[in-house]
Amino acid sequence: MATSCFSFVSFYEKYHIKTFKSCNLSSQTIKIDSETIIHLWKPNSKPTNKPSLILIHGFGANSLWQWRYQVEALSTHFSLYIPDLLFFGKSTTTSSDRTEIFQADCLVKVMECLGVEKYSIIGTSYGGFVGYRMASLWPNRVQKIVIASSAVNMRLKDNEDLIEKSGVDKIEDLMIPVRATDLRTLLSFAVHKRLQFFPDFLLNDMINSLFIENREEKKQLLYGLTLGRKNSVDISRLQQEVLIAWGEHDNLFPLEKAYELKELLGEKVSLEVIKKTSHTPQIENPKLFNDIVMTFLLSL
Repeated sequence: MATSCFSFVSFYEKYHIKTFKSCNLSSQTIKIDSETIIHLWKPNSKPTNKPSLILIHGFGANSLWQWRYQVEALSTHFSLYIPDLLFFGKSTTTSSDRTEIFQADCLVKVMECLGVEKYSIIGTSYGGFVGYRMASLWPNRVQKIVIASSAVNMRLKDNEDLIEKSGVDKIEDLMIPVRATDLRTLLSFAVHKRLQFFPDFLLNDMINSLFIENREEKKQLLYGLTLGRKNSVDISRLQQEVLIAWGEHDNLFPLEKAYELKELLGEKVSLEVIKKTSHTPQIENPKLFNDIVMTFLLSL
């Protein structure tokens, strides 16, 4: 009997593409310099009077998967720019730089190429690290920022505790899994609702479709983070208005990190805890997440 080549993940990704296109977004690849190419989804039409908003995904899959429940709601009010970070999707570089600061610089450059000077940001998890750097280093460009489930105040010990809690040998085994058992662990950390039945064939399909490509480079990104390298926090306050959105039961970045981060980032910071969600509130309760971020971003 011939083995089926059907991939549920690839099939579902086509649905996400259709959703993005239905929201007047088109796929574009831009060479920002001699070393780096950034792929993103951007508005089909010329700039309007809608405010510009960048959605920055976290580790794991590309932007299609992490923002699929946001594009329809947010595209009504914002001109959306949804990039793939380097080594996710079609974004790549020959540079050896693997820091979140370099990722931030690349996103600033791609927006310059598009002629967009000012914008707000929503960054989730690793994308929150990148968004934080953009807001800190380019305060004249970033108007408001939503940091979602992203412990930019992470310490070295937090990483060590996560490795011990998850039962893996190295952080990449959890964040860039190659085995169904490790992906099952990651999903149990990222989603509050217990997954009653997630067969290995589907988990392996997810690994082959979303995690295997550029695994070595993604591993370098984990170790290239400048945040969380020591057991003290070294972040600066932000000039912008900041919304911290966090899942009540986040198992990757515990909720106490959100409360600490609120005190560290300055006076113009608010915190919203989203009940009955874990590390991905934008997926677990998208309506509430969307309402919270739109209220913040559209307020004067």
